[in-house]
Amino acid sequence: MAVCIAVVAKENYPLYIRSVSSDSELKFHYTVHTSLDVVEEKVSAVGKVLVDQRELYLGLLYPTEDYKVYGYVTNSKVKFVIVVDSANTSLRDNEIRSMFRKLHNSFTDVMCNPFYNPGDPIQSKAFDSMVSSMMVQTF
Repeated sequence: MAVCIAVVAKENYPLYIRSVSSDSELKFHYTVHTSLDVVEEKVSAVGKVLVDQRELYLGLLYPTEDYKVYGYVTNSKVKFVIVVDSANTSLRDNEIRSMFRKLHNSFTDVMCNPFYNPGDPIQSKAFDSMVSSMMVQTF
């Protein structure tokens, strides 16, 4: 499944980022932040064309030699980025959409917590365990 999952605030600072291995964590931070430019491009292009505004899934943002980067934007402009290993050819587009839907539902649960201050880093154990279930465990 995923090798890195990130939740980025409206103002483009990370609320949550998790990668499979801590060795390549800096590389994934870079990959996520470079993908934000593509997200902004796609969101502004959707705004110019009269397209269904409820479509939150942005699809494949860009592929690299090692990874494929997918994006999703909520109505409140919070961005979700999922990085998948390029070698994993079994993942289809509808499975990526399902992962984003699951991530968005769990994020909504975090937002509904009365003790969570919007804009703070996400430290929910339930959210973390849900993200862990979507990650690939490679050793």
